[in-house]
Amino acid sequence: MTGQRISKRIAAVSPSATLAVDAKAKALQAQGESVIGFGAGEPDFPTPEHIVAAAEVACRDPKTHKYTPTGGLPELREALAVKTRRDSGLEVTASQILVTNGGKQAIANSFAVLCDPGDEVLVLAPYWTTYPEVIALAGGVPVVIATDAASGFRVTLDQLEEAYSPRTKVLLFVSPSNPTGAVYPRAEIEAIGQWAVERGLWVLTDEIYEHLVYGGAEHHSMPVLVPELADHCIVVNGVAKTFAMTGWRVGWMIGPNDVVTAATNLQSHETSNVANVSQRAALAAVTGDLDAVAMMRACPRAPSTPSRRWRASTAAPSGAGRWSPVRSWPIWPSRRPRWPWCPARPSGPRATSGCPTPWATTTWSRGSRAWPSCSARPHEAGGPRSSLRHVLPPKGIPWVGCSSPRSWHNPVSI
Repeated sequence: MTGQRISKRIAAVSPSATLAVDAKAKALQAQGESVIGFGAGEPDFPTPEHIVAAAEVACRDPKTHKYTPTGGLPELREALAVKTRRDSGLEVTASQILVTNGGKQAIANSFAVLCDPGDEVLVLAPYWTTYPEVIALAGGVPVVIATDAASGFRVTLDQLEEAYSPRTKVLLFVSPSNPTGAVYPRAEIEAIGQWAVERGLWVLTDEIYEHLVYGGAEHHSMPVLVPELADHCIVVNGVAKTFAMTGWRVGWMIGPNDVVTAATNLQSHETSNVANVSQRAALAAVTGDLDAVAMMRACPRAPSTPSRRWRASTAAPSGAGRWSPVRSWPIWPSRRPRWPWCPARPSGPRATSGCPTPWATTTWSRGSRAWPSCSARPHEAGGPRSSLRHVLPPKGIPWVGCSSPRSWHNPVSI
């Protein structure tokens, strides 16, 4: 036998950095360590009780012990069409929806269906680490467009035009953005959508954070604002973030019928259907009200895990020249000053001043236990050692911190 053991195509795939960090954090927690995990984007709450109850009922129903159609339970697909119309205003039919094993499979399916070898996909950076990997697996070529704090981590038309080439086929658009949290205002989404129409491009829009917006920020779905894009647009979504269901693995893709049919054919040979019980749980989630979602958005700390499930915040331009909080999970840091006070506790302490390192947080306490005001590791900038152990993102990206266990709106400037 000659040649390498692993195919070149798969050997070129990097492991998921966010999941690697998350696995390390959870391993340390299992050993009794107090850990702040800045890996996977997971809500700090258990799945709402009515969703869990629906799953428990489904577990005892012999019908849910069987396969479902690859595309998903018919009643779930119908419910997703209703949910999409309710939440974003996009009119779709059940036949345009494929239920997938999380949003990640929806994204992978989409690029597998759209990309031929050499087709270019415009990817806006900073980006979720999975995007370029699944594009490359599909034979596509990621073309990265950098954004920064000066633009609010939002791409401009000039940047898109400069990156465009005759090989460009897809624009990957994410708002609210992962990982920056940037929310594009309506006018900019319309302009980008019109640009894509004029260039004859497909748009894959990842809307899984649609409900996790704060302050004056609003989520807008591109195919709603630019209806003429609908025949060349795929919308990806899921229950993971909105309903604290990351482990249930239910996502979906919405698109033209021919694209969804092709993706369904692909999925039928890869994984077939999403777990039946998970689909029943998702059905309970999307057909219920959004009261639990509003509660989780207003309070970012799970009451059962106050010391370990602690997250940094994000702040993004609202389009009006001011910074607005977007969602409660780790983000790419900005060097702009941001919310210097804590809405959850207006009289609370201000951000630590004079800290010799960007790993700073403000002091807060739970019961008799107080945390240091500067959480630098001892070898970082000579700062004092924290009683918390940090599991950092790849390349040691410094994340900003928070002022109190009940708040996520008080990051320090770095």
